[in-house]
Amino acid sequence: MTKSFECAPRSFDEARSVLWVVGLSSFLMPFGGSSIPVALPAIGRQFGLDTLTLNRVLTVFLMSVSAVFVPAGRYADIHGRKRVLLAGIAVFTTASLMAMWAVGIASLLAARVLQGIGAALMATAGTAMIASVFPPGRMGEAQGFNVAAVYLGLSVGPFFGGLMTEHFGWRSLFASHAAIGALLLAHTLWRLRGEWRDAPDEKFDWTGSGLYAGVVLLLTEGLLDAGGARGWALLAAGTASVALFLRRETRCANPVFPLDLFRDNVIFAFSNLAALISYAATFAQGFLISLYLQEIRGFGPAWAGTIMVAQPILQTVFSPLAGRWSDRMDAGRLASLGMAFCAVGLGMFALLERDTPLALILAAQACLGIGFGLFSSPNTNAVMSSTGGRRLGAASAVLSTMRANGMVMSMALVGLVFGSKMGRGALHDGMHESFLHSSQVAFVVLTLLCLAGIGASLARGKVRR
Repeated sequence: MTKSFECAPRSFDEARSVLWVVGLSSFLMPFGGSSIPVALPAIGRQFGLDTLTLNRVLTVFLMSVSAVFVPAGRYADIHGRKRVLLAGIAVFTTASLMAMWAVGIASLLAARVLQGIGAALMATAGTAMIASVFPPGRMGEAQGFNVAAVYLGLSVGPFFGGLMTEHFGWRSLFASHAAIGALLLAHTLWRLRGEWRDAPDEKFDWTGSGLYAGVVLLLTEGLLDAGGARGWALLAAGTASVALFLRRETRCANPVFPLDLFRDNVIFAFSNLAALISYAATFAQGFLISLYLQEIRGFGPAWAGTIMVAQPILQTVFSPLAGRWSDRMDAGRLASLGMAFCAVGLGMFALLERDTPLALILAAQACLGIGFGLFSSPNTNAVMSSTGGRRLGAASAVLSTMRANGMVMSMALVGLVFGSKMGRGALHDGMHESFLHSSQVAFVVLTLLCLAGIGASLARGKVRR
């Protein structure tokens, strides 16, 4: 059965089923992602990895997410969002099993790439499904609960990841991802009966999708390696590929990337820019704080994960509230206020020393938690409310791509700072002072970037329903 955006859900139970299933998938992805940083020191010790290579365990996941998001969203608009969601769960679950049995860094990175593809399929289908069944006046609240599920996963991930790593080893984390994925797959098949697609008469642009993935991979890989000649060569190739891609998309009847939305929709354009900058400014702090707590302060994974849980708990609390508020007030200003809180938290982390009080670390995490909670739901509501039904999947995919690209940019910035100040030295080789100084510089850069993002958020103007 095909449903269109204009058609209201047949019943409240149907809408609730969609929100429940999508919420579970939204929990799985961040739970899987946030549990990994706590395990990185253990992975590094087993495989003998330096800090920059540990960075890759996170970034290859994000690169595959970025490359797949937009094509997946367009495919879901045409062929069905539930179909794409199910495929994403299956791929993510299979990749988790592969990661659990990884015999070296190469096989682990390959599994992480597949995990990213599965995560992209789940995320792009889920957000669009919610927008398909909830009207604009209720969408902010529904998206708020979905974002709360994301932050609940972020809340549980560090604590659970630290506990599992300390007592059962890092492989147990991927085993848990696979188990949850299998349960989610069965639950989705049981709870969801219909299908949601708004452009069944349009054709999928395979050529444009391939070009898009190539552009993303060239630019992100070049950005991650921008300190050397290889990185600059990749950036140049990626820039040239952008011109080829844009030429293709402007001449295609059914383009994979909605260029017209950026050209004709100010709210859509600046909301996505705000998302890009927000995640570029904030994502790497989890990576840095995890290493700081374990390598500099000497805490075990379980205790480090417990300390890091403060931020996502507050995100979980504030996200549904902010989503509800964004249905009643200007979502843009609410999101901008959230970015201001994030800037304060990042600025506090720039003060990190070897003996920084835990109270300061928790206060910084509280600011980031409140800030993200106030930013994400209203910003998502602004994007999805500004978009027509036939473009929901594409709009959701673009927003998710901005988030993922922002995360890659965040890790790339940290990589550049650490590469210039520490080289490829491991933290256990007497590099603690260099790590502290590099972290301080990185947090100053991230704070300034977040302040610039406030301007992008305000530039969208008033978000009208």
